[in-house]
This record gives sequence, structure tokens and C-alpha cells, in this order.
Amino acid sequence: MLDSLITSKTRLRLLVKFFINAANRGHMRGLAEEFNESTNAIRKELNNLSEAGYLEKEAQQNRVSYRANVKHPLFGSLQDIVHKYLGLDRIVETVLRRMGDVEQVVLIGDYAEGRDSGTIEVVIVGQELNAAYLEQLAPKVEGVIERKVIFTLSSERIDDGLVLYEH
Repeated sequence: MLDSLITSKTRLRLLVKFFINAANRGHMRGLAEEFNESTNAIRKELNNLSEAGYLEKEAQQNRVSYRANVKHPLFGSLQDIVHKYLGLDRIVETVLRRMGDVEQVVLIGDYAEGRDSGTIEVVIVGQELNAAYLEQLAPKVEGVIERKVIFTLSSERIDDGLVLYEH
């Protein structure tokens, strides 16, 4: 869906990296290694996104660090688009529908750090959750969002990761 609108795979990966979680940061060489791309391709896209105001630059010693510009008027919209592109909105909606008393839905692992690895890890926190429903849910969600999903149940609140829902 989004990849047909944004034809640059590098730009799309950078948008996922920075807009899935506003706390994510990166620098050119690290991003080039992470994405297995040339530094020129990364530099070009970082410059384009920075000039448009979507990313902020910050000089740190001898390198420039980038992060999402949370003050940009389209920040919330871009974050929503990235979440929809990855199917996170559908995961939360589906989980809340029949899981019981859900306190938190937290994204952990690669996607929380902005890496589009193909496996989404989600922790569902609550008491007396419907584990049987969850076993049926994973394959259905995977078919809809075209990514592998691993659900984990917990009774303890999660402090790290990206909180997608909190009650």
C-alpha cells in the first residue's frame, strides 16, 4: 500500500525507522549498515527528509544524529500512516475486541526500534486474558498485515518498548 505511493525503499525504511517510535535515532553510517544500503543512498534520503522538515539533525561529536521532528505539523499523521502500513492499528483493534481486560498492548523487538524485519512482537498485559483466542488470532492477523506476529501474554506492566494501547 504505502510502498506503491513511496517508491524509494530507502525513504520508506527511514520513515518506518523514525516514525514508528519518536524516540528512535540514527546516524548515516549506522543506518547504512542497518539497511544494508550505500551511505550515498542514505545521505540523499536523510537530506530530503531533513530539508522537508520531517527529520531533525543534531551534531554529536563527529557525527550527525537524526530523529523525527515531533513538532512538524504532519508528525502525527505520518506516525499514523506508518502504524497503519505495518498493521499495528489492526493488531490493537483485534486484540481489544475479545481478549478480556487488556491493560497494555506493547510493541517490542525490531519494530519498536524501527527495523522492518518482518516479525512483529507484541506483549499483551492484563489479568485473565483469553489465551485460546490469541492462538487463533496470530494466523488471521498475519494474513491481513502480511507480516509474522508473535504474541506474548503478561500479567506485569511493560516499561520498555512502544506502548500501542494503555488502559
